[in-house]
Amino acid sequence: MKLYPDKLEAHLSKTLAPVYLLHGDEPLQLMEIGDRLRVRAKESGFDERQVIAIADDSDWSTFREAADSFSLFAEQRLIELRLPTGKPGRIGGEVLQKYCSNPPADILLLITSSKLDRNGTNSAWFKAIDKVGVSLAVWPVPAAQLGAWLTQRLAAKGLYADADALELIADRVEGNLLAARQEVERLALLYPAGELSSDQILAAVSDSSRYSIGDLSLAALHGESVRALRILAGLHDEAVSEVLVLWSLVNEIRAGARAAESIEAGASEDAALKSAGVWQSRTAPLKKALTRHTASSWLSMLSACTHIDRQIKGQASGSHWDSLAALTTELAGHGEIPLRKNSGIPV
Repeated sequence: MKLYPDKLEAHLSKTLAPVYLLHGDEPLQLMEIGDRLRVRAKESGFDERQVIAIADDSDWSTFREAADSFSLFAEQRLIELRLPTGKPGRIGGEVLQKYCSNPPADILLLITSSKLDRNGTNSAWFKAIDKVGVSLAVWPVPAAQLGAWLTQRLAAKGLYADADALELIADRVEGNLLAARQEVERLALLYPAGELSSDQILAAVSDSSRYSIGDLSLAALHGESVRALRILAGLHDEAVSEVLVLWSLVNEIRAGARAAESIEAGASEDAALKSAGVWQSRTAPLKKALTRHTASSWLSMLSACTHIDRQIKGQASGSHWDSLAALTTELAGHGEIPLRKNSGIPV
């Protein structure tokens, strides 16, 4: 069953499905919906929680073992499965289809994925999940709706702002919901409940526009290495999950690798981008990046993503934030990724 995020509460008040799939590229909403489902699961007796991040086919064995095993500590368990690429592959697709054919009664499965393309939502594994469970697509809040979103968030803190003040906040955060939430929380700490003036907001709201995960990948694709590194530094300072940052870069790099291989095989640039499943809004920046990178360099960056994933999990030495800085620099420029030594994240 496909469900819109604003209908989630009504759904949870009636039932709890055995499987939930959250997919999209808006990190705040993914995080908050995931948190709500975790709370609801705990209320229903799913006291034990296990998180499995899928990096390669071997991780599906871990998931199978977790799904087949009995818990020693709780009768019901929540298993969180994270798909950074949104593509489980042949093995993962088969595992998910088999699981959904007869989901265990004592397990609640929560799958979090990056944005799925048309092939993903038409796949057999997605349809198997949709048949037995619930899928929620999370999209960025359109600019025209950001004012209403901010009004709702401020009202929950007992604060109210006129149209000019709301526009001022919206201009400062540029659609970055993580930054917008932080600004609302800051305003609630600084001012008592009541009406907010534009002067108060000017004094309190910092310029957070550069701290957007989406802006990070766009800046790198456009070749704006200095700006991209500043965005990465901002994400680091805001304690944005490094997993989400890596997801953002992996999606673009994977698409670039597929397109570059098709082009080198003789396909036109437009045909290559279409076959790679690139969304229209990403076509122009990816075309710029394709002029700077060969198929070999795209594959080198994919290899670096695997290394960074291992660093995040504690399975490889070194700073994953330093490696993310090196990867961002490479995506924005030329040459091999200096993973052995890099200059780190600027401040």
